[in-house]
Amino acid sequence: MNTDHAGTLLQGSGVSRPVGLPRLVIRFLVKGPGDLRSRPLGWGISLLALAGAALLVWSGVIHLQLWSDGYSDIPTIGPLFLAQGIGSIVVALVVAVFRRMVALGAGAVTPAATAGGLLLSVHVGIFGYKESLAVPYAMSSLVIEFTGAAILVVTALVLLIAPRRA
Repeated sequence: MNTDHAGTLLQGSGVSRPVGLPRLVIRFLVKGPGDLRSRPLGWGISLLALAGAALLVWSGVIHLQLWSDGYSDIPTIGPLFLAQGIGSIVVALVVAVFRRMVALGAGAVTPAATAGGLLLSVHVGIFGYKESLAVPYAMSSLVIEFTGAAILVVTALVLLIAPRRA
């Protein structure tokens, strides 16, 4: 086998394919429900991904609502609420459309980080701002975000262990 210094297989046609670890990582990141042997399992993964995406949108809408209700006036926190609202909706669209391992991972991290930010703000404070769990949407936001993260993690794990087509 003829490879170059970057571990790329050299082929006579001028086209190269990654070999070894890079190829395995790429295959892992782009694994999706269409790659599975079981079509019903693929449909189940797709439905779970859509459920997780819906919860991401819900979290984003809550943050956009709070931003418009006055959080926009809080330095640093206001722009973060706007970014979270828009970002969650964008990530939700990526999860819903692609349903690949990399999208599921990003989808799981987004609500988990958002919930973590809220808890950090409540217990420690963040950017000079301290939040309370008694404010509107705080508890429902935590439930939505942790549920969305859990659904997307489970979806990714099932996709990870499910047998692929040959």
